[in-house]
Amino acid sequence: MGEIKSAAEIAREKLAKIGEPTEEERLKWKYGPEGEKLAAHYLRENCNLVSEVSKYDDKARKVVVTSVNDILLRNISLPRNEAARRTNNEAMDGLKALKNDKVAAENVFSKIRKVLDHYLQEGAQQKQQAYESLKTEFEAKIQEAIKQQTGVSSARMNIDVEKQPQFLEEWQRVQSQMEAQYISVLDEYKLELAAID
Repeated sequence: MGEIKSAAEIAREKLAKIGEPTEEERLKWKYGPEGEKLAAHYLRENCNLVSEVSKYDDKARKVVVTSVNDILLRNISLPRNEAARRTNNEAMDGLKALKNDKVAAENVFSKIRKVLDHYLQEGAQQKQQAYESLKTEFEAKIQEAIKQQTGVSSARMNIDVEKQPQFLEEWQRVQSQMEAQYISVLDEYKLELAAID
């Protein structure tokens, strides 16, 4: 029968296999969370990111900036409401302030703005059309089901399909499909932006 090891012995063996953390890993552990806090502080109170970041030495600054950039990129989303629009603008302003290649960053921002504007204008119109189409389709299905159950073909009942769980579920699915196209393009631009120094 094999030797039975304690949890502490197993943990020590695993740690020995992993080895000592590198200086880069230690910097990420120490300054990554500080960058995240700074990004959150910036989004809440619109502090001066450049002056806040300049308080760190060169090695730490690189980690902090990367962390801030990650959080700001994650906060760029479809402008479903006014708060999301404001957050998008603040996140893009913060990213632009921290980027060295401002021209390349602005080129990507203009692509992002086009996607967001299209979502607000064309997307809203497309969603409304899809909603009305789905509503009409559901009303027809319900009327047909009533006709089959009652055998009365001229019975026209007033049913609020918008409150039906099946309608709401289907609308959620359709809406997600429509938004997925925008999110996919937006994610591509965010990756492009992340690669800019």
